[in-house]
Amino acid sequence: MKTIKRIAARAYPSSAAAIFGALLLLAGCSALPSPPTRPVLYDFGPGVVAPAPTDRRAPLPPLALADVDAPGLPEGSNAVLYRLAYSDAQQLRPYSQARWSQPPAQLVQQRLREHLGQRRAVLKADDGAAQARDAARGGKLPLVLRVELEEFSHLFTSATESAGVVRLRATVVDLTPAGEALRGQRVFTVRTPARTADAAGGVAALADATGQVAQELAAWLEQLGG
Repeated sequence: MKTIKRIAARAYPSSAAAIFGALLLLAGCSALPSPPTRPVLYDFGPGVVAPAPTDRRAPLPPLALADVDAPGLPEGSNAVLYRLAYSDAQQLRPYSQARWSQPPAQLVQQRLREHLGQRRAVLKADDGAAQARDAARGGKLPLVLRVELEEFSHLFTSATESAGVVRLRATVVDLTPAGEALRGQRVFTVRTPARTADAAGGVAALADATGQVAQELAAWLEQLGG
């Protein structure tokens, strides 16, 4: 009997140690850092997904669209940016868990090309071969549209009220044998209310504002005769 008790006494501490070790292991596992959350990627949506109604108006002359510059934004950044107008309007702040799928200038250029291309051929400004072919067919060199994206942010006027703000400067020039001749320049500013005070709301508002800017720019180009 004493022998059995001594064996049991020796066995108990080892069992307790095993249980204690298991608890430490579980605690250690729960203390491991969680994998970082990947930022959500946004763009302007799929665009036109159904055939557009036939436009019976005469097509407009071709237009050469230069790459959109973004002097008002951090170079090469894909961050979704916001401003707090009620706190520090001069500071651009990035959403930590939201990114554009491409730099904003490229997204804006795609939307402009998509909208302007509904009634005209939109060429690349550096596509000299295409422009030369058009001129050889009896036409003149197309107007060149240059766009600078000056503001592209989710602007908060209060903790609950915000809007997507897009401001761009459009410059149209004629290509002549003597060089470029200014046809017109205009600044377009559109402010679209955001439905929610977060990155998703800001992204949707910026997409809507860009679409509205594209419409206004198209109408202005027609007024210029381009």
